Amino acid sequence: MRVKRYVVDEVPEALPIIRSELGKDAVILNTKEIYVGGFLGLFRKKKMEVIAAVETNAPGVRNVPQNPLPVLAKPPGAAAAVAEAAPPLPQAAGMQRQQVARSAAAAVPADPEEVSPAEPASRNGQAAPESEVRSSARIAVDQDAVLEEIRQMKAMMAKLARSSELDAEPAALGKLRQRLAEQDVEQEWIELLIDKIKAHPGYSPDTGPEAVWEIAAELLREWVNPGEQAGIRDGTRVVHVVGPTGVGKTTTIAKLAAEQVLHLKRKVGFITSDTYRIAAVDQLRTYANILNVPMEVVFSPLELARAFKQLEDREIIFMDTAGRNFRNDLYVSEVNSLIQRDEDCDTFLVLSLNGKTRDLEAVASRFLAYGVTKVIFTKQDETDAIGSVLNLAMQHHLKAAYVTTGQNVPDDIEPFRSDRYVAQLLGAHGDD
Repeated sequence: MRVKRYVVDEVPEALPIIRSELGKDAVILNTKEIYVGGFLGLFRKKKMEVIAAVETNAPGVRNVPQNPLPVLAKPPGAAAAVAEAAPPLPQAAGMQRQQVARSAAAAVPADPEEVSPAEPASRNGQAAPESEVRSSARIAVDQDAVLEEIRQMKAMMAKLARSSELDAEPAALGKLRQRLAEQDVEQEWIELLIDKIKAHPGYSPDTGPEAVWEIAAELLREWVNPGEQAGIRDGTRVVHVVGPTGVGKTTTIAKLAAEQVLHLKRKVGFITSDTYRIAAVDQLRTYANILNVPMEVVFSPLELARAFKQLEDREIIFMDTAGRNFRNDLYVSEVNSLIQRDEDCDTFLVLSLNGKTRDLEAVASRFLAYGVTKVIFTKQDETDAIGSVLNLAMQHHLKAAYVTTGQNVPDDIEPFRSDRYVAQLLGAHGDD
């Protein structure tokens, strides 16, 4: 459909221009009074805005140049001319044209200065009077607005169709959708899971909630942490802990170190570069004194060699990094410069489960560029929604290594287990 806007003194003046540019099958979609010109709102002139359109595949449409010269003759009998230009439409077509008219009106610039004056037109081979040329100023409608409304209408129809499908969906799947949405699982992964369940050989429309939950759990376990060893892998000597401020990095390091000292009887050392946060060094030093392990403080990557030399007798070294605003790439690269890349080194990103998935993804995406793929999720005890673990695993292929559930050192931490996580995510099939 081709839509154009005209600004004239009277509606009949627009009719010959519309016929000349859009053809005899064009119809008038809308007319209204507008005011143009003037100064500071004074002495503005009243004009008529006319929106006209024609179907691009209509048989009467002519191939007209982009800026044709309009014919400005005023036809006698304005009312009859308007009726001829806009014949009665079927109800469905009329509704469509009303929608296009609203889109066209929204797309037209409100500033009258954006309406360019009409160029001289010819009438029977003679130039039109200058007064008529000035009164027939017009501008082409931005057709992107019309296309956007069509896209919105298609999306609305798709949504309505989807809603009808959901109404006909078995109650067990509906309950599963509700549970995952409450857990903040993103809609994309909910739909994928439902589709996979429907395609599962053990599913039928008559399948009960318990069986649906079992199929869902089977699929989710395959999606979360498949084949990944939880915790610190064997042979690791240096563990870097990175992440934004306030997620509990220092406390997490103390928990990991306590596990190594108390349970595995390994010789542990600490390195911290978190010199930005007040009392951050003192906090880690307190844990170091409790565990009776040495600690080194570095202020730049140049001091790392000295720190590792001092701790060369340690079997495993935990390195704390500064928590910064990691939406800034500069801070991420600064922390990355402190990370060792040897085979016996590993890096864990610490994220808090009480944060929004969008914020967690923003941080994770910065570190993914440097090859950080393992995550320690903290503060699970402070939230009832744990869907962000699944969201990050599906969207960024991040692997959960540990989960913490409180501030107690060394108790409130455990290696991530996909079966336990899925059970918590889904809950009992009978839960509301």
